[in-house]
Amino acid sequence: MLRFQVEGMTCGHCVQSVTKAVQAVDAKAQVQVDLAGKSVSVEGSDQKDAIAAAIRDAGYEVAA
Repeated sequence: MLRFQVEGMTCGHCVQSVTKAVQAVDAKAQVQVDLAGKSVSVEGSDQKDAIAAAIRDAGYEVAA
């Protein structure tokens, strides 16, 4: 499982945007977004760098 700390997520629309960004990289990935914990968990994918880039491209800050 991949886990990312993501800043800037505040609402349901953010959850959808991040989920779509991750699934654009890997359509089979299972995505769980925790708004309160500011984290995104991705299961079923090993494309960490590509997923982090996709989340950034969607307008969110991914912690290193």
